[in-house]
Amino acid sequence: MIGVSGGTGSGKTTIARALLDGLPRTRAVLLQHDSYYRDHPELSYEERSGLNYDHPSALDTELLVTHLDALRKGKKVSVPVYDFASHRRKEHTTLVEPAPVIIVEGILVLAEKDVRDRLDIKLFVDTAADIRLMRRVRRDLEERGRTFAQVRKQYYESVRPMHQAFVEPSKAYADIIIPEGGKNLVAVDMVVARVRQWLQQFGV
Repeated sequence: MIGVSGGTGSGKTTIARALLDGLPRTRAVLLQHDSYYRDHPELSYEERSGLNYDHPSALDTELLVTHLDALRKGKKVSVPVYDFASHRRKEHTTLVEPAPVIIVEGILVLAEKDVRDRLDIKLFVDTAADIRLMRRVRRDLEERGRTFAQVRKQYYESVRPMHQAFVEPSKAYADIIIPEGGKNLVAVDMVVARVRQWLQQFGV
């Protein structure tokens, strides 16, 4: 199991997908912690918009851990599909098949002990705050239907303080710190080479 963490907009998703693409087909699967945001159908859209989505309590980490354990045992799991525009889980799920390599990605992957204890390789993608902020703004405006005022409010009220409280301290648990986000292909190649070596060693 490989954990890929880092601040919002750090390039961790790019790193996780590069690892996935660098391994033999069907030998690896990717789970994203963002898929496990808790659903709140009892709240209005305005109320859901005001929730702190960067705090660990916003995520159903218990379900993620259950799925990681099931995949390790060779069982299929049904991963939630989260709609960031409406702040709701969709009715359908995504079926994920077990594989020898499981990659789990998210800002709090290393901050959550139950997840961290299951990881064999722990990566932290370390990117300058100004670059992360610009990426976050662009993503939220273009992909998640936010206004600039909403993005700015969320950044100052939850994203930045939660990064300082939970994400940045979790870097201490990393086996490898990857600077420059998804552009660091040398780091990706090193991890892929190590995992391929394991796959050959265990004949999987």
